Amino acid sequence: MTLTLLEGALLVFVVGCALGAALLRETLAALMAFAAYSLGISIIWLILQAPDVGLTEAAVGAGIMTLLFLLALANTVSPDEEHLLESVDWGALALVAVFVLVVGATVPALPAIGAPDAPVVGGDVSQYYIENAKGETQVKNAVTAVLAAYRGFDTLGEAVVVFSAGVAALVVLRKEVFV
Repeated sequence: MTLTLLEGALLVFVVGCALGAALLRETLAALMAFAAYSLGISIIWLILQAPDVGLTEAAVGAGIMTLLFLLALANTVSPDEEHLLESVDWGALALVAVFVLVVGATVPALPAIGAPDAPVVGGDVSQYYIENAKGETQVKNAVTAVLAAYRGFDTLGEAVVVFSAGVAALVVLRKEVFV
């Protein structure tokens, strides 16, 4: 599996943002790094041809969570200088690095994006959906049939997450406006 220039740049961007969110001492800067990380991950999901997950990540991760964190930050007091100068927990950093290396070692085993010989593309599952979606669900569009019928609980779960995050943001914003 070879990475394109865009995929490589996004990977470097996301890892840099994750490190920034974890290591930056300025809270607002760490929050912005987190938001950029979430946006980068949503773009990666789009490249991986999972637009529903990408849009959910963009709306909840980069949008609503960033807003909630900003509101929480605005309502907290600044920490003392001594708390800002805490040292990095090198044991935890080493553990995370090992985890990233182990997970990263599995990446070369993945098929290329959209490869015709990938297990799902053109496989038994895809073929089953194509052949049976209309008859079993009475829905003309196969993608809609998969999302609404075969993956209905998953789609419902995603909708509940987005809706809940939106309601939480509105509740917090309403309290902010009237306080």
